[in-house]
Parts: sequence; structure tokens; C-alpha cells
Amino acid sequence: MPEGHTVHRSAALLADLFAGTEVSASSPQGRFADGAALLDGRVLERTEAVGKHLLGDFGDGRLLHVHLGLYGKWAAGRGEPPEVKGALRLRLRNDEAWADLRGPTACEVVDPAARTALLARLGPDPLRTDADPERMWRALSRSGSSIGGLLMDQTVVAGIGNVYRAEVLFRSGIDPAMPGKLLSRTAFDVLWLDLRALLRAGVRAGRIVTTRPEHRSRRGRATLADAHYVYRRTGLPCRICGTPVQTRELLSRNLYWCPTCQSGDPTGGVLA
Repeated sequence: MPEGHTVHRSAALLADLFAGTEVSASSPQGRFADGAALLDGRVLERTEAVGKHLLGDFGDGRLLHVHLGLYGKWAAGRGEPPEVKGALRLRLRNDEAWADLRGPTACEVVDPAARTALLARLGPDPLRTDADPERMWRALSRSGSSIGGLLMDQTVVAGIGNVYRAEVLFRSGIDPAMPGKLLSRTAFDVLWLDLRALLRAGVRAGRIVTTRPEHRSRRGRATLADAHYVYRRTGLPCRICGTPVQTRELLSRNLYWCPTCQSGDPTGGVLA
């Protein structure tokens, strides 16, 4: 599933291509025909992302709400759009650009009240300037559930998926099985700052790279094999201590961790 950095990149791209212009909206697939008709010919005023949700404001109380889910994706560009093929849920066009949406979990027109309810329901998004880390801290510190599970709960923190979950817990040196309420405030502050830094790096690069250059097998741009510390590295040696990376299922998702580096609640993280 696309994680928060991908959705923020999509929101920025749509704003760059369409904000301030009259947009043609259609649903070649037909499943979003009624919604597209409500947006067709209107000016896109602004876009925003919160967690894994994208919102486009078309004025007059009409907002496009998209959640990509597991299989959704945007494709966009300038010039003439490609020939329509397959199940194309939504096509946006203006005189200079196009954007196609395929396979989303949600694609709907909502009103401002629905936006307000969405933001109230979600936890803080570390990529947003209005994010309040205290909300995440309160949710963690009151819960007996494992922090590995809590980080995937979008009402606790918005935009985090399986990759960021595994990697930030490793970088922070936190045992994913630890109950949230046992996490110290110092360790939480390290976790929050690292989440924000990793997500911002993901927005800039368009990919998730969590390893430091000195922990990779070669110099230069990180390859897929060198991009992560523990994610999808089951049985391989930890890049820091050499212990084999372990995995188990948690809430129907694979969780990856190093049992040596992530043995408790550290004060500064394994990379400090």
C-alpha cells in the first residue's frame, strides 16, 4: 500500500498541474461517472494530503477524496493523455496536462464537513505543518497494545505503513512488542522526529530509503537491496550488529525487527 510520502507527492503534483485552472473530469470506467460530473468544468482551488488520504478542493463545497488502498495509483503528465486502456476510474485534464487514477479504494466527492470529520478521526500526519505530536503521544501512552501494531493504526499516527513502521522502530531501537504505555517520553521524541525526517526524505526522493550511506554495500544511490535496515530482510544479518533479522505476522502484516538492536526502550536509538 502506498504510504504517506506517496500521497503527499501526488497532492503536490496535482496542484502543480491543475491548481487555478478549469479541469475536465471524466470516468472512462463509469464507476465514478456521477462524481466526475460534479467536478467537470470546475476550477481546482487546492489539494492537500493527510496520511494516506488525498483531497482536492473544487470549490462550492465539492472536494475530491481519494484513498489509494493497496492497488490504487496515479499517473500524470503534460501534453496529450495516453489512450484509455483498462479500468480508468478518473481522468482529469486541462489545456496542458492530464492525470489518471486507477484502482483506488475510495474515490468520491465529499463536502467540507466530511473533510473535518476525516481530519478529526486520523492521528497526526508528521508531514503536515499542523501535526500535533502530543496526540500521538497520548494515544501511545494510554494503550497496552504493542507499539508495532499502534504505528499501523491511522487514528494514532497517519501515513505510516509497513515499511516505515519496521524501519523507524529499528532506527529508534524500540522493541515492536513493547506496549505503547511503556514507551518513555524520550524514546517517543526520538521516534517522532525520525518519522518526520524519513517521510520528508521519502517525499523528496520518491522512494523509501532509511539506511545511512555507511551502512550500505556500495557508495552512491541506494539500491533496493541497500535501502532498508530490516524490512523484507528476514534471516539476513542486521546491518548494525549482525544478528539475523526476524519476522512474524502482526495484525495480518509481516513485522520485521532485529532482536538485539530492538531489545527495549532506548534513549537515543541504535543510530545515535
